[in-house]
Amino acid sequence: MALAAERAAAATRKMTLSMHHFTSAGAGFRKSLEGWAKAGIKDVEPSSGLLDEFLKTDSLASAKRVLTDNGLTVVSAAIGTTGLWEPNPKFAQNLELFKMRCEQFASLGAPLVYSPCSTAAAFTPGDYVRSPENIRLVAEAAGQFGIKAAAEFVRTSTFMASLPTALRLHRAAAHPNFGIVFDCYHFWSGPSKLEDMDLIRPGEIIHAHLNDTPDMPRELLDLQSRVIPGDGVAPLAKILRKLVQRGYSGPISVELFLPKFQNADPYELAKEIMLKSEVLLKKAGGYRQ
Repeated sequence: MALAAERAAAATRKMTLSMHHFTSAGAGFRKSLEGWAKAGIKDVEPSSGLLDEFLKTDSLASAKRVLTDNGLTVVSAAIGTTGLWEPNPKFAQNLELFKMRCEQFASLGAPLVYSPCSTAAAFTPGDYVRSPENIRLVAEAAGQFGIKAAAEFVRTSTFMASLPTALRLHRAAAHPNFGIVFDCYHFWSGPSKLEDMDLIRPGEIIHAHLNDTPDMPRELLDLQSRVIPGDGVAPLAKILRKLVQRGYSGPISVELFLPKFQNADPYELAKEIMLKSEVLLKKAGGYRQ
């Protein structure tokens, strides 16, 4: 009966396809958004870098109009600020920059902002005891602007590289305004295991990134070598199906970094991504157009 109830609940949960600004970074803020909208994309995840470049010659109000005029909804934002989750001497400085980014993206309609844990520093067990206080301070700061804060575990991080560690810190912080970003590439190509997804409780994953792992030795993979969903070897349909079963519904953003994607025509790239990603999302049984 419990299994039947879980399956019934999963059937009502749906994901929506989104585009991360990094994917078409070469086109800039306006052209990337306009190209995606033309292709039929509705949900987007802007980044601080492209926004900063746009603001050199235009205003935040104009950035908002680019979104609204193209019928786009901001589902998350990449704030470009790191050093928020792990104890470090620049935490106070990073927190102030984080607040500035929260104000910016809240004005664009973002419901949450996220920061990757990309540190390469050395840590001790005591640092994991201190981390939850950092998390609470960040979550409280985001809440001042009516948005949530999320941490992304990163495959090469020396502090938060795996899903179990991210969940452990999430539970230790126990803050309602904080959650985890689940990135398919960091998950599959990093130290996490598929069975780790059984640890996820409903509500712990508050945003997700969709990307594939190329068919090459994992030792040669870096943070950029990810490909269009469906073009790699990661069992994405199985991962996405499990994500839905464990309680996730909402946007999942395609995030790519290779120059051949970032410098491609945003419209043509978005069409290809939509075609391939929708196949996977439908296989996962949790897709809403």
